[in-house]
Amino acid sequence: QVQLVESGGGLVQAGGSLRLSCVASGNIFSIIAMGWYRLAPGKQRELVATITSGGSTNYTDSVKGRFTISRDIAKNTMYLQMNSLTPEDTAVYSCNAKSRLGSVNYDRWGSGTQVTVSS
Repeated sequence: QVQLVESGGGLVQAGGSLRLSCVASGNIFSIIAMGWYRLAPGKQRELVATITSGGSTNYTDSVKGRFTISRDIAKNTMYLQMNSLTPEDTAVYSCNAKSRLGSVNYDRWGSGTQVTVSS
């Protein structure tokens, strides 16, 4: 299976930046896509950005132009560079990996990292 550990969250003022990291371990060769999700108080979990094994990326509209998802294959690490942060970006950010072994698909989650943006 795949294990995921996030880091990089914290408290930042509006307009500031943070970079989240997600280190994958275990059966990483089974991963077909990874992504970042966020859960804010009183809201549903939201897909923030995804990156496929081929390197294709996708973003939710509210973060386009501000957030960048990337990966370092040699380090088994995915990143989320977040710029021009606003209080509306405050949430717990979780790393997700979708993997496939044979005909079976798996969803793996990290434990999450808190991002708080003060006004």
